[in-house]
Amino acid sequence: MVAAMSSESLQTYLDFARETAREAGQLTLRYFQTDAAQAEYKADDTPVTIADREAERLVRDRIGARFPDHAIVGEEYGADASGASHRWIVDPIDGTKSFVHGVPLYGVLLALEIEGRVEVGVAYFPALDEMISAGTGLGCDWNGRPARVSTETRLDRAVCCHIDTAYFGRNGKGAPWERLQRSVYYNAGWCDAYGYLLVATGRAEVMLDPVMAVWDCAPFPPIFREAGGYFGDWQGNEGRIDGGEALATTPALLPAVLGVLGGSGEK
Repeated sequence: MVAAMSSESLQTYLDFARETAREAGQLTLRYFQTDAAQAEYKADDTPVTIADREAERLVRDRIGARFPDHAIVGEEYGADASGASHRWIVDPIDGTKSFVHGVPLYGVLLALEIEGRVEVGVAYFPALDEMISAGTGLGCDWNGRPARVSTETRLDRAVCCHIDTAYFGRNGKGAPWERLQRSVYYNAGWCDAYGYLLVATGRAEVMLDPVMAVWDCAPFPPIFREAGGYFGDWQGNEGRIDGGEALATTPALLPAVLGVLGGSGEK
């Protein structure tokens, strides 16, 4: 368990994750805004590119060489091994639609889960050269400075980030989304993982997704714990990455946001 793990051990994992995410991100830049960034479409109609595949392979190769006993699960190549106490979770390009369209708001996500709890998380946005990272008890770092969530206490003055608005209705969550977007001050789209970075760094107050796979959100539990915020599902279960949905906000706004999503409170 992490309680018995030294901070030095977590720091080693965090340093490795930062280096690996940065290296994978630099690989993606070879293809970004080039003709080689053409998408193929998977069975679920989501895009994938050569950059997704090569970046995940790079991450897997680095983990396998450094930590051969650790398990890995990634978006493009599935799960390697099982039953290990340590599991790396990889999204080589979160926001592939942004990547394909030449928009710089895409990221490389890498996290380490230890005994079922995510303890290290890194989100690197290579086209912006922006990184946020955290390890339990080690603080949350945003390009070399501490990251903290916003101190805003009023939902009607909050900025809410989101992805494609049609996703909410298509996944049975149109009504909660309609209530929330009417309750906040400003709604900012085209976010993907970058929206979570905005909340963790105090530049927005709410980010939510109606559908999330573990690789889409694995870095964010430690990032938000260390930045003083909330990351979890829409029912208030903090730290959850397997709930099929995701919400990030501040402790001050969490009750109001949950109330709106649940059909009470702010309208």
